[in-house]
Amino acid sequence: MTREPVAVTGLGLVTPAAVGVKPSWEHLLSGAPTAAPDAALEGMPVDFSCRVPDDALSAALGRGLRWRIDRFIQMAVVAAREAVADAGLYAAEWDGTRVGVVVGVGGTALDHTREYVKVLDGRYGGLSPSLVARSQPGMAAGEVSLDLGAKGPTMCTSTVCASGTAALGAAKLLLDAGACDIVVAGGADSPRCPMGSASFWRMGALSTRCEDPAGASRPFDTGRDGFVLGEGAGILVLERAGHARARSARVYAELAGCGSTADAHHCVAPHPEGDGAARAIQVALGDAGLAPGDVDHVNAHGTGTLLNDQAEARALLRVFGGSPPVTANKSVFGHAIGGAGAIEAVCSVLSLHHGVVPPTANLTAQEPGLELDIVTGSPRPKALNAVVTNSFGFGGHNSVAVFRRP
Repeated sequence: MTREPVAVTGLGLVTPAAVGVKPSWEHLLSGAPTAAPDAALEGMPVDFSCRVPDDALSAALGRGLRWRIDRFIQMAVVAAREAVADAGLYAAEWDGTRVGVVVGVGGTALDHTREYVKVLDGRYGGLSPSLVARSQPGMAAGEVSLDLGAKGPTMCTSTVCASGTAALGAAKLLLDAGACDIVVAGGADSPRCPMGSASFWRMGALSTRCEDPAGASRPFDTGRDGFVLGEGAGILVLERAGHARARSARVYAELAGCGSTADAHHCVAPHPEGDGAARAIQVALGDAGLAPGDVDHVNAHGTGTLLNDQAEARALLRVFGGSPPVTANKSVFGHAIGGAGAIEAVCSVLSLHHGVVPPTANLTAQEPGLELDIVTGSPRPKALNAVVTNSFGFGGHNSVAVFRRP
């Protein structure tokens, strides 16, 4: 069976820079980190994060949903609305039974500490009756489906930091199988809360550069000391190419290939040689029918942790024998965990569409023997035909997507 290409026809973003694709993209091109002191984390061991502007998020969401859905779901809904509008689609006009939703979320919400205290105190009647419905990972996809009137397959991928990219792979499978004409896919997460910050700090994953938040996220830099918690959502509208063509839709890119593998190495540490990561890239390239030499740009997972960056650099050198131009969006936006891969996928599509690679912030020196062609300082204009975006998560989860020009 010959598979029909998968077209990217709409994009939506909620990032610590802004709510919306255009201002988020423009900020990313500036290379200015968004990390700053976070009032919600005051007094914590790590008291800064990359936070989505509250007023902008509330304004985009509207009053009706704010009271009953958690922050990560709010971001998913707002980004999905933007993506669907950008694609020129209208729920009143589509066949909702042929529209799927796949949203990746890293885990259950971590910002309900007050509710946990009520249980410890035996005040069960004081619990919010909406707690279950507002905090489960799958509710992001459920609320997006409800908001848009999408009645096709609706699901959540939860593979920790690879969740958003894994969602694109699941969406592509639905389209390849003919189960849907359209899939609204991506990821959303909001780990930057007291419990999230304390937990990641306790496991030694966070940068503790509290005196210099803007300089804390340092992917691939020799001075890196951990990632910076962020939050946000990225949503893409994916369509069968024939369906997009029939309605004369603008096509940003083709989702040409996806690959997922497992390290089977350690519960949180990556394989030191990047074995699973390299295999995921190779699987994605095989799915796309491309060779390593066809890739013009890599949007790296680039967390800024010692082991992850080493493993990813080794994987890129192993697959590409060098590297195409590399960027690391987390240097600007921080790490949105389940939302990160989807945010970076949207940015990868924008790089392909505009022919430019955004800069990586805070890079001063790379490790000897692991040097990559990392774009720094200012955006690098470049004709791009194929872009790889990487996501690697705790538990050895590896997901990679390949986009190419339509």
